[in-house]
Amino acid sequence: MAMPITVSSSETKDLLRMERVGTHSHIRGLGLDDKYEPRASSQGMVGQLKARKAAGITLAMIKAGKTPGRAILIAGPPSTGKTAIAMAMAQELGTDVPFTSLAASEIFSLEMSKTEALTQAFRRSIGVRIKEESELIEGEVVEIQIDRSLTGGSKTGKLTLKTTDMETIYDLGTKMIESLDKEKVMAGDVITIDKASGRITKLGRSFTRARDYDAMGSDTKFVQCPEGELQKRKEVVHTVSLHEIDVINSRTQGFLALFSGDTGEIKQEVRDQINSKVAEWREEGKADIVPGVLFIDEVHMLDIECFSFLNRALEDDMAPIVIMASNRGVTNIRGTKYKAPHGIPADLRDRLTTISTSAYEEKDIRQILNIRCVEEDVEMSDDAKDVLTRIGVETSLRYSIHLITAANLVSRKRKATIVDVQDIKRVYSLFLDEKRSVQYMKDYEDQYMYNDQSEKVVEGTPMEM
Repeated sequence: MAMPITVSSSETKDLLRMERVGTHSHIRGLGLDDKYEPRASSQGMVGQLKARKAAGITLAMIKAGKTPGRAILIAGPPSTGKTAIAMAMAQELGTDVPFTSLAASEIFSLEMSKTEALTQAFRRSIGVRIKEESELIEGEVVEIQIDRSLTGGSKTGKLTLKTTDMETIYDLGTKMIESLDKEKVMAGDVITIDKASGRITKLGRSFTRARDYDAMGSDTKFVQCPEGELQKRKEVVHTVSLHEIDVINSRTQGFLALFSGDTGEIKQEVRDQINSKVAEWREEGKADIVPGVLFIDEVHMLDIECFSFLNRALEDDMAPIVIMASNRGVTNIRGTKYKAPHGIPADLRDRLTTISTSAYEEKDIRQILNIRCVEEDVEMSDDAKDVLTRIGVETSLRYSIHLITAANLVSRKRKATIVDVQDIKRVYSLFLDEKRSVQYMKDYEDQYMYNDQSEKVVEGTPMEM
């Protein structure tokens, strides 16, 4: 017989914490004040003051709905916070504004064409805020009577609801009785019933029943008894993306395709019909368009066909704000024999507003490492942080960040509670950075298979510990 697997609550918390720690999980926002002036260190963002201020002004225009069809390029060397700025903008926008993030290489698929993948990404980034008026019954439950048939057939009953002004008795059918049982509704609860769908929502417990200690738990929420009429009209707002509407209307399985991910190619006729219907809702005041943000990382990986598509798509009336990021200098435009800055054609570069990032200073690297130590729940001595900062300056910020958790595991192995310099040196000797990796390959190049010695390897000077 298999032994049951048990996990303690402390272990569960540790697992959940480790799952949530990502490369940019410490980012909470752009770290700006009310005048769009960047703070030196705030909301997980450090340095890059000009780039953050430019992103903040762009964000204000996005929130005001003033920049549909605009394109922004964040350009800078590797490890200068380009993706972090984009993630910070996503955090600032909140959940109501659609934000779609993808790497440029994701669109190259055998299942759908490049233009279809880009079209779906564009429509994921455009939200439709749909307004609906629904009729609700809201009141405090006075009494629930359920009559069961002697033959075991359908159940019937009566529900008495009241507000501060009136009291009414409603007849109940089998489905409503089952819904009441499912929500565990009892006398003294304040509930709402959607007349169209019959959905029951329990808002809480009435203050008049606050002394019924046997009928409540520690997490019981108390609310006031509703005022006025029992039947009310309430405006409900739903925000969905155009792509979700496309999928629901194009596939035989409907909204289930959203969960399976098998959306496939969507016909242009379906999109045209949805666009006309959304335009009709806008004229009637039933819906609003919410232009979101499409973030394309490593944009230099797109080819000339994709750039031509972007040129046309940005001119559409319902285009999102497109933010691109690239760490390349003058490089080939994929699909052509020509070179261009960032690998982007001149006609598309003319549409872009460029935000540049620069290499972090030593004090900024130390501050970022401090933030990452807190995020990864690692205690580190000041001397160890000095050594790790030096590694970040000499090698790369990413490499030094990767050493934090590894050094913490080494310190635990020797029963220490704080990461010290010897732990940093230990993991530095075990894991090679890019410069030492190239040097190691050159030292032992004769032992590698298919080694082409005619190619010159660009290398730097490895750091010595």
